[in-house]
Amino acid sequence: MEYRRFGNDIILRLDPGEEICASLLFLADKEDIMLAGISGLGAINSFTTGVFYTAEKQYHSNDFEGYFEISSLTGTLSRQEDRPYLHVHMSAGDVKGNVFGGHLNRAVVSATAEIVIHIIDGEVGRKYSDEVGLNLFEF
Repeated sequence: MEYRRFGNDIILRLDPGEEICASLLFLADKEDIMLAGISGLGAINSFTTGVFYTAEKQYHSNDFEGYFEISSLTGTLSRQEDRPYLHVHMSAGDVKGNVFGGHLNRAVVSATAEIVIHIIDGEVGRKYSDEVGLNLFEF
């Protein structure tokens, strides 16, 4: 992982073998990020995404292995109980152009990932909602 900070923006490069979610949480802790928006792209060879079943209040995950290009990586960094909290969605296309995605649980970089983190002045926390079954923004 290498990155540079320019004011409220961080430009991040991840290298082969690095896991995207763990890297973002590590960086959020290191840079003491309270609130940020995330966008990115890159190449991955293994990832897990999930879809939230609202009636069951739980995620159902799908694992993927192979050659994939991230077509969209977007989300937020916030805090819950004073720890970095990552909420990211991703879509990635395979060699035939099929695209898969959802809530990102993990993604391992195969070539590179280029991620932009825009730090927002202020704080928004997270709190679990019994009604929804998710950790929602708490203003």
